Amino acid sequence: MNPLVLEQVTKIFHTGHGRVTALDNISLTVERGDFLAVMGPSGSGKSTLLHLVAGLTSPDSGRVLVNGQDLGRMSDRALTRFRRQNVGLVFQTFNLIPTLTALENVALPLRLGAVRPNGTLRTARRALERLNLSHRTDHRPDAMSGGEQQRVAIARALIADPAVVLADEPTGNLDSANSRTICQLLRELNKVEGATILMVTHEPSVAIYAKQVVLLRDGQLVDIFDTTGLDAAELAERYQATIR
Repeated sequence: MNPLVLEQVTKIFHTGHGRVTALDNISLTVERGDFLAVMGPSGSGKSTLLHLVAGLTSPDSGRVLVNGQDLGRMSDRALTRFRRQNVGLVFQTFNLIPTLTALENVALPLRLGAVRPNGTLRTARRALERLNLSHRTDHRPDAMSGGEQQRVAIARALIADPAVVLADEPTGNLDSANSRTICQLLRELNKVEGATILMVTHEPSVAIYAKQVVLLRDGQLVDIFDTTGLDAAELAERYQATIR
């Protein structure tokens, strides 16, 4: 079973100026162990695609399947429970709770899922160790660097062993050194642990860490290509040539 399948998905927004087709008949299959970077100019549908896969909005037509389950057929309560167990979310702004420690932030998804506290904290501690953050276990977000906060956010996204990890501009608030660290971490999690990752980015230097790049333009999927053998400059050249 593939962790993520989009079948002829269309999403339309109605505004004061008319209707905007954010996604137009998109079909995409993400296999287990894939690492895809979604790129496209502003307004191409990248964020809408991520929101649909996360179950934060519904398509006007077509289906979004995560682990074989049709998100559009779930009630809000069932969808919230399913998302917590099957979708890991990594945001540009980290979205850590400022009053909680790193350990408590990572443990939160399991606690919301009614896992017993002792087991939850042990699992969260192992997740932080795995990302070399043992020394930050009892620190709150304001005592950590941006790169450390994003690693905590990644540990939180992975703690429930989700079917797919969604990363929305995960390096957008980081300097170049921390951006490289986060990109290398995501690639390692994909290669070594088999995490399935769908990442939105506008940076070729970030997209090059993925196995494949998905290009969107005006709500349509216009190209998918492997990054094997490419460097960031070559990826950028292909991207620009496609979206012109």
